[in-house]
Amino acid sequence: MEASFLVPSPSFIGFRTSKELPYMLSSCELKSITCFSVCNQKKNYGRKLYTIPIKTVARFCISRSSVRSLESGGTGPHSDAYTVPNDRQRNSNFEGELEELFDEVKRMIRTGNKNDAVDLLNANYELVKERLNAGAKGIEEAAALDILALGYMAVGDFKFVGSLLNMMKEVIDTLKEDEPHLDSILIHMGSMYATLSKFEKSLDTYQRAVYIMERTYGKDSTFLVTPYLGMAKVLGSIGKATKAIEIYQRVITLLESNRGAENKDLVVPLLGLGNLLLKERRANDAETHFTRVLNIYTKLYGQNDGRIGMAMSSLAQVKCALGKSDEAINLFKRALQIIKDSNYMSLDDSIMEKMRVDLADLLHAVGRGQEGRELLEECLSITERYKGKEHPSIGTHMINLATSYSRSKNYVEAEHLLRRSLKIMMKHKGTDDQSISFPMLQLAITLYHLKNDEEAEKLALEVLRIREKAFGKDSLPVGEALDCLVSIQTRLGKDDSELLELLRRILNIQEREFGYESEEVLATLKKIVYYLDKLGRKHEKFPLQRRLSVLMKKYKQMVHH
Repeated sequence: MEASFLVPSPSFIGFRTSKELPYMLSSCELKSITCFSVCNQKKNYGRKLYTIPIKTVARFCISRSSVRSLESGGTGPHSDAYTVPNDRQRNSNFEGELEELFDEVKRMIRTGNKNDAVDLLNANYELVKERLNAGAKGIEEAAALDILALGYMAVGDFKFVGSLLNMMKEVIDTLKEDEPHLDSILIHMGSMYATLSKFEKSLDTYQRAVYIMERTYGKDSTFLVTPYLGMAKVLGSIGKATKAIEIYQRVITLLESNRGAENKDLVVPLLGLGNLLLKERRANDAETHFTRVLNIYTKLYGQNDGRIGMAMSSLAQVKCALGKSDEAINLFKRALQIIKDSNYMSLDDSIMEKMRVDLADLLHAVGRGQEGRELLEECLSITERYKGKEHPSIGTHMINLATSYSRSKNYVEAEHLLRRSLKIMMKHKGTDDQSISFPMLQLAITLYHLKNDEEAEKLALEVLRIREKAFGKDSLPVGEALDCLVSIQTRLGKDDSELLELLRRILNIQEREFGYESEEVLATLKKIVYYLDKLGRKHEKFPLQRRLSVLMKKYKQMVHH
């Protein structure tokens, strides 16, 4: 999980280095997968498929419950998918075996036998490949590839999913629009393309599904909801917000006219639209939709259902964006309490974790650091309890907690936590990975505050080496490391001309990243002018001093206005 509660070094805007995601499968976007079946046109093929013995298999449909349980994180009410109604499901042998395979893969993942799941998928892939090589390119091949792709996606082999999608595209491009269940396969493909960030392909695939479904069921059919939602999500991801908003509104209208204004199916599009509006800085508009979700849930499930908590947390985000901190804090607290009391999801679920971190961040921002720190300690102890004391995600919680202690000037406690987090992260990531440079730099800053300058300098130089290699010499993370190094080396009494060179490097990075008139540039210019003056290099100092006084005047005027 990306924790939002991270603090930058002295005068640099923080650069969030990517950390190991504790929930590897939560990125697997299987949220809008519909149930489908395949017309059994080739009985002999159906019988030959999936020859690996399957011991005990629960025979149930690939419905929202089975698909959702493939995601180890992000399972909540908001990931409800729409299922295609039963009159479109035909119980053929072939379909049954596809479902059986999917269920078995899911069961293996759930019980931790990922390698067995991969073996099962690989063996079945070989069988399908034989069929394709023999020239078979019908709906059954497309459906089999579809199930395999979903399976590989669930085990996290995204690279192979990409090549399976290419094979699927070859098959479905030859199929006529009236093939049974082609629309469902297209919807799955759209969802998988989106997960792999192949957004244009995702849109094309969804559009073909919509075209088929409009012709088959009419333009007012609720079957269109799933591909529409997929399209809206993709459009939102690629910055086409206006078009995405339009589609969300179309879905809402469609569902209202078919199922009434208080139907729970409205929740998914309302949340999607609300989140997009929030991203577009239209918090007031977003508030309307989130409030509506809360009302729908309250009416359907009462005050104490976990779903109420989820809706409250969405509303809390809006209040936060509107600057209503106290209301946001109260909503977050109530949301967490309701979810916990109703046992709606596990305490270590990534969604609950994010809510606690967001609330802690907010509490620190309004000066209630002690309360925020207690929440971060709760995050740490929950993760230790559920995942063990050496789990990679422990590092993130320790860094957040250390940041909180640093803010309250308790550098001794911060140092202790950062050393532990660094040890855990090095164990999992090695000593060269860029992700370890985050706690390492924070430890350097902490040691600087504790006047342990020699070790602080050693760590800052190591961070610089790792980041130059990972991001390039002129990157923002390198600028952040240089900024810290200058502070440490200044106090160590390093050569002024060497410090000046480092400051010039920082200035170049800041000018490119933040602009020539940014506050970051202003702060660095002051330091450069100071050193040029100290070194007696007046001819270099004067042009920079002129630039500095113009900038300072500009910022003074901004303050007065």
